[in-house]
Amino acid sequence: MLIRKAHDNEYDMIKKQRLASYAAYKHAIPEGHWNVLKGTLSSENVKDSGAEIYVSEINGDIAGSVVLFPSKTKAYEWDSQTLEYPEIRMLAVDASFRGNGIGKALVQHCIKQANEDGSTFVGLHTANFMENAMRLYENLGFRRIPALDFEPLDDGIVVKAFRLDLNS
Repeated sequence: MLIRKAHDNEYDMIKKQRLASYAAYKHAIPEGHWNVLKGTLSSENVKDSGAEIYVSEINGDIAGSVVLFPSKTKAYEWDSQTLEYPEIRMLAVDASFRGNGIGKALVQHCIKQANEDGSTFVGLHTANFMENAMRLYENLGFRRIPALDFEPLDDGIVVKAFRLDLNS
């Protein structure tokens, strides 16, 4: 498995893969929430934000991707606040590659990058219906920061904050 920065010509495929990966949640959440999530997953905001998209490549195929937003950027289009820390977002693994540690490897790569960039911690948010993701993050040492949780659509879907302290 090779973890590398995504090439510009791969971005549309990565967005499609991301949408397919998250489609499993489509019927588990309200339609309005799904529509907002779908918009976020296919947003062009990533290109102009200074964020890096990393992919996992296996035998020439993109198995998954993740976005690492640097600190001092705006990770959410609907929020005017900028991040005070790097944030991991939009982790997605193609269904045919799941169970091979790809998500874990992509998150670990982001942790390593944030550490090399001199950050003291890295954060992320995940929705309360993404139980497997929360388990992954907790197993990697992330801890919950409930004070940074938010409910973007007032529909019962809580987006939970996690943070990992780094040893710079």
